[in-house]
Amino acid sequence: CEVLPHARTAAAILLLTTTIMPAVRPKVGVGVFVTTPSRPRHVLLGERLGSHGANTFALPGGHLEFGESWHDCAAREVLEETGLVLRTPRCATVLNVVERATDYHYVVIFMAAECVDIHPQPLNLEPEKCAGWDWYSWDEKLPTPLFGPLALAREQGFDPFTMCGTLL
Repeated sequence: CEVLPHARTAAAILLLTTTIMPAVRPKVGVGVFVTTPSRPRHVLLGERLGSHGANTFALPGGHLEFGESWHDCAAREVLEETGLVLRTPRCATVLNVVERATDYHYVVIFMAAECVDIHPQPLNLEPEKCAGWDWYSWDEKLPTPLFGPLALAREQGFDPFTMCGTLL
């Protein structure tokens, strides 16, 4: 049986990628622009603790679970982290974020949704992961530093109140 040259090359690549180079794939993160009519053009931010992006301000969010819809992930993460219930999460934008120096590669799905409660009071239900939640005006200087993907969306001019559904 003769092995064709391209088959040897494919076999060598497969061997290289499965034994020498670890299989590194992007992860999928979901961040949620939580809003309320009682605070026009404000978003909910919390200071991250103990993970990538520690001591930065971020939206509620987390990892997309296997078989989970983006909408369900947004609602679950916000409920788990803040106790807030969302009304109809929708896709705001999606970013491909690569930081080669730290081996960070995420496809970040930003969702946007209003709280069901007209005067929501977020709770800090994961104090080991977040220092606390507060509302910040999108039109003013946000607290710094911002979590990388959120900072990137903002630098690229994304506005969650006017641009939902816009790919950056």
